[in-house]
Amino acid sequence: MKNNAKPVSRNEDIVVQELNGEVLIYDLRENRAFCLNETAGLVWQKCNGQNTVSEITGLLSKQLDSPATHDLVWLALDQLKKENLIENNDEIVGDFNGMSRREVVRKLGLGSMIALPIVASLVVPSSALAQASVCGRACSNNGQCATPRTNCNQNPNPAVAGKICEA
Repeated sequence: MKNNAKPVSRNEDIVVQELNGEVLIYDLRENRAFCLNETAGLVWQKCNGQNTVSEITGLLSKQLDSPATHDLVWLALDQLKKENLIENNDEIVGDFNGMSRREVVRKLGLGSMIALPIVASLVVPSSALAQASVCGRACSNNGQCATPRTNCNQNPNPAVAGKICEA
């Protein structure tokens, strides 16, 4: 583990929105969306290539108004790295590789549970699928679509229930 590493948040081909203490990130390359809880979001925001892990830990402690540990920051960096949200992935090497979530929680201590960084992700439908459903919702007939459509068929994607409107 290198406490002098200076992580850099990825800022190309992403859209970022802050909402109620969380950071929402949409990856334009991968068509994936991420929700970073407050702790993970703060760590990601502090990764400017200027701050070391030790400095990020201090800044995180101040903003959360509770003591943060290097392990907590490394856990966030590990998750951000796995989701390709850190530019200099090769330089960021923590000591959580291969550990289960239970082992990580045990290492951090149960007192850190409130501040555990969480990076949740989901795959967003491809633009072709999104465009096929111009209605913005499932449709039962052609009249429900926002633009004239000739057919309304069962959606072939099992992850999206209902029917889609097609040209």
